[in-house]
Amino acid sequence: MKILTTILLALAAAPALAQEGQAKPQAQFETAAQSVQRQLQESVVELGALREQMAAEKLPLSRQLRDLEAELVKVRQEYQTTSRLLDSRTLDLSNLRNEIKSRNDEAAYLSTLMGEYTRNFDSRLHIAELDRYAKELEAAKLAPENTTLTEQQVFLTQVALLETSIGRLEDALGGTRFDGAAVDANGTVKPGTFVMAGPVALFRSSDGLAVGVAEQRLGSLEPAVLPFGKPEDSAAAAELVTMGAGKLPFDASQGNALKVEAIEETVVEHFLAGGPVMWPILVLAVAALLVALYKWGSMTLLSMPSRKQVDGLVDALAARDEKLAKERVSAIKGPVGEMLSVGVAHLHEPKELVEEVMYEKMLATKLKLNSLLPFVAISASAAPLLGLLGTVTGIMNTFSLMTVFGTGDVKTLSSGISEALITTEYGLIVAIPSLLLHAFLARKARGMQDEMEKAAIAMMNQVAKTPLAEAA
Repeated sequence: MKILTTILLALAAAPALAQEGQAKPQAQFETAAQSVQRQLQESVVELGALREQMAAEKLPLSRQLRDLEAELVKVRQEYQTTSRLLDSRTLDLSNLRNEIKSRNDEAAYLSTLMGEYTRNFDSRLHIAELDRYAKELEAAKLAPENTTLTEQQVFLTQVALLETSIGRLEDALGGTRFDGAAVDANGTVKPGTFVMAGPVALFRSSDGLAVGVAEQRLGSLEPAVLPFGKPEDSAAAAELVTMGAGKLPFDASQGNALKVEAIEETVVEHFLAGGPVMWPILVLAVAALLVALYKWGSMTLLSMPSRKQVDGLVDALAARDEKLAKERVSAIKGPVGEMLSVGVAHLHEPKELVEEVMYEKMLATKLKLNSLLPFVAISASAAPLLGLLGTVTGIMNTFSLMTVFGTGDVKTLSSGISEALITTEYGLIVAIPSLLLHAFLARKARGMQDEMEKAAIAMMNQVAKTPLAEAA
């Protein structure tokens, strides 16, 4: 490096020396050349030393470079391995998080399912089993709300109820006995023993006075004892409860038949349940029935002439034989005979007069036949109105009870509703037969009137052909 610097300085000084010309002496030039030569030699020596130093340092550096490159390759391999391991751990962590979330969801679902099962289990218990499973049921219900319990403890409490319900099913299949208390027919709570076989629950009190099927009454949390209708069933149930073996009185309706039997009413009880409006309906029904029977009997007793009798009278009139006509008309009974007798008695009168006297007799008979029939028609119309009146009063009583007791107890309100429906029922029961009886009696009366008109027309036609008044 010094040689190059010297050369450059010499080159730079050359123009200056040239300008000075030959002012400087030759000696100075030679001195400068020697100096440059000496510096050049020193620079060459220094360059050689640098080259030797570079050669000496190059091999260790190359070896160090190879070691570093090898180490770099190793580090890269370790990095790749670590990266793959990190990716694998990240994937495992993600899968683990998903698994934890899935298990949490399953736990939440199971908790909800167990809570719903607890509520359903409570609703499906027989009324006789409420006291038996009250402790486990209450613990399972209160466990989710107890903040001092862990999730595991809550779940174990609910599982305990599940195990209890499974044991209950096993007991129900083979039958089980347990102690308890029930309300007898007099409303007294008595201790005793229950026997359950499937859905059937029998009870026998400790004193043996109350034996029957245990059922739930509306508005009561205590089981009620429904006694059997037959003594042999009560004896069999008592033996089964006491001994644990025997015949099981089985009701296929699960107690519904006993309930229906308990609410059955006699005709008198059903009538009295309708309230005070039932008495006018009863009076109307009896009166309509008596009138209908009277009219039917009176119409039945009225005799009607045969066609032969009327033709015989017409033949006598055609022969102008007044004596024979009177004999034949006297043989005709009933209102038709009376009408024809009046006409025969006035045969010597003008035709118009004969018609008038016969028509007058026909009107009298018509009024007699139709008498009291309007009362039957009025009964058919008034009975539903009385039933409607009873319905209104029954509904009013129901609303009065609702004002006092509210709408919670349906049994309390049933009396007013029953009164409303019973009066309507009996009103229709009276109205429909009354309407049919009126139609039947009116048709029968109309038939008699038609027979009278028919006989009168036949007689008057013959009188018009052969009038006795002109012959006289």
